[in-house]
Amino acid sequence: MTHIRDERWNRELEQVVRDSLQSIRFGTVTLVVQDGRVIQVDKSEKIRITRTGHIDGCGI
Repeated sequence: MTHIRDERWNRELEQVVRDSLQSIRFGTVTLVVQDGRVIQVDKSEKIRITRTGHIDGCGI
């Protein structure tokens, strides 16, 4: 029974990681592991601002 649960969990984890990777252009996806198991997936996305934008903050 544990084997079936682990397989489902692994499929769910794989889908979460795939979705996270597909949804960002620049950034990181971090897996948090505790006791040998992934317990959390963090996604941090970087947004690049071009020089033609309002870098000086005017318009904010």
